[in-house]
Amino acid sequence: MLQDIQIKKIEDLLKHEINHLVEESKEEGFNFLLKLINEYECKRNMFSKTGECLYGIFRGDTLIGIGGLNQDPYTKDKKIGRLRRFYIAKDYRQKGLGRLLLGRIISDAKKYFTIVVLHTDTEQGDKFYTSSGFVKGTMYVATSHYLNLDKRM
Repeated sequence: MLQDIQIKKIEDLLKHEINHLVEESKEEGFNFLLKLINEYECKRNMFSKTGECLYGIFRGDTLIGIGGLNQDPYTKDKKIGRLRRFYIAKDYRQKGLGRLLLGRIISDAKKYFTIVVLHTDTEQGDKFYTSSGFVKGTMYVATSHYLNLDKRM
C-alpha cells in the first residue's frame, strides 16, 4: 500500500511543481496539462466558478496526479459539470489512486451538478471511466462519456 498519499484542493496551481507531470504527459502524446497551465496563467480557466474545483493527489510534497471539474463550457446548462485535465503519473497508475481522485471530484460535483461529462479518446481512459460508472455516449456536446449523478448513491 502506498504511504503518505493525500488529496488536496489546489487553491493556486502556480504554487505547485507540476512540470514533471507536464513533461511525462507530453511524452505520452497528451497536451492537456500544458493547456491547463496556460489557461490558468492567463486566467481563462482557474476552476473558480460555482461548483468548480481542482484537486491534486500528493505523495508527501510531490504532485503525482491532478484533476478538475468545470461548468461545462459547451452548454448553457449550469447543472452539467465537465471533468478536465485528469492525469495520474505513470508510476502511480493501477494502484487505485485515479479512482480515489475521481471519487473526491464526483463527491464535490454532486453538490452542484446533475451530470458530469468528459472527453477521452484513449482505450485506457475509456476502460477507466466506464469501470468507474460513466456511460459511453455522445448525447452531450464534445463528450465521450457521462455520469448521471441523480441516479448514483
